[in-house]
Amino acid sequence: MSAATRTRLAPEVFRLPVARLREGYYSDAYFVYTKQLLEEVGHHPRVLMQVFQKQHSLLGGIDEAIAMLKLAAGRAGVGGRWIPGWDELDVHALYEGDAIEPWETVLTIEGDYALFAHLETVYLGSLARRSLIMRNVNAVVRAARGKPILYFPARHDHWHVQTGDGWAAHVAGAIGVSTDAQASWWGGRGVGTVPHGLIAAYGGDTVAAALAFAERFHDEMNITVLVDFENDSARTAVAVADALGPRLWGVRLDTSERMVDRSLIDSMGEFDPRGVNPQLVANVRAALDAAGHEHVKIVASGGFTAAKIDHFETLAVPVDAYGVGSSLIRGQNDYTADVVLVDGRECSKAGRSYRPNPRLERVD
Repeated sequence: MSAATRTRLAPEVFRLPVARLREGYYSDAYFVYTKQLLEEVGHHPRVLMQVFQKQHSLLGGIDEAIAMLKLAAGRAGVGGRWIPGWDELDVHALYEGDAIEPWETVLTIEGDYALFAHLETVYLGSLARRSLIMRNVNAVVRAARGKPILYFPARHDHWHVQTGDGWAAHVAGAIGVSTDAQASWWGGRGVGTVPHGLIAAYGGDTVAAALAFAERFHDEMNITVLVDFENDSARTAVAVADALGPRLWGVRLDTSERMVDRSLIDSMGEFDPRGVNPQLVANVRAALDAAGHEHVKIVASGGFTAAKIDHFETLAVPVDAYGVGSSLIRGQNDYTADVVLVDGRECSKAGRSYRPNPRLERVD
C-alpha cells in the first residue's frame, strides 16, 4: 500500500525552468494577460484560490506545485528585476500520497492574485499528472496483495515526464522503476532485465546473453532474464537457471498477447492460451521446481492491469512480481482551481463555494 510522505521535497529537486515559469511561457495565455492587467492598473485583490479534483485518488505533484509557487510567484520590479512573492502568500496543502476524496480541497493559496495568477496552468498540470500515476500504481499495488510491482511505462510516454512520474510511482508503492531518471528524486537507480535486444545481439541465444550479463552485473543487481525470445518459456527458463545457478534471481515472462507459448500447445482448449496467462506461469514454475530451481522468482509482464493482476491473485497464480507498463499512464485525474474568497468575502462562480479542509497544513 502507499504511504503518504510527511515531509516535502525541496524546490531544487525539481530543476524547474524558473525564468520560463515566471514569464508564463508554459501557462495559458489568459492567465498571463490577467497578471499583466492587474499589475498595470494597480488592482491587487487578496484572493483565496481553492484546488480540488473529483475522484477517489491519491494526491501527487503537490510538492512540485508548491515549488512553482516558491520560485515563480512574484512580480517584475524596476528594470525587470524579479521580486519574489512567496513570502506574501499564505499556502496550505495536503501531502504527497495522501488519500483524497472527490471535491476535497487539497491546496489553498491566499494573497495578491497578481503574484500567482500566471501559475495556475502549471501547478494544476503537475497535480493532474502525478495524481494519475499515483492512483493507477496504487490500484495495481492493492491488486497484487503485497507482491512487488515494477514500474515499466517509460517507453510508452515522453522521456521528459520520467522523473516526476517515477517519484509518484514510488510514493504509491512501486518497488522498482526502470530508469535512473524515474528514481532520481529519492536517490535510487533503475532496475531491469536481460532484454530481448541483448539476446538478439547474441544470435538469439538467451543463455549466452544471460551469462554475459550476469558476469558483468551480478554484483550490482538482481539478475532477471526475459525467457520468451524463442516462445518456449519453460524450457528457456530452466536452461538459464541451469547456466546461472545462484546468480539468477528471476525470469520474466513477456509473451505477446498474439502468441501462444510452446509449453501450452498440448493443453489448449479450455482457456485463452495467448500471452502471459495463469497456465503458462504454472508451467514455468513447475519446470523450474522440477529442475531444482525453487529459488528462481517469476516476474509476469505484458498487458497487465489492476484487473488482470487481481484475476491472477484470485487464482493464486505463482507469480512473485508484476511488471506493469502502459496501463499506469492511461486515464485522467484533472484538478480545478477556483477563486472562492476575495478580500475576505465569498466570491466564486456559480456552483462553486469555499470548502475549508481541516486536514490542510500551512506550508512554511
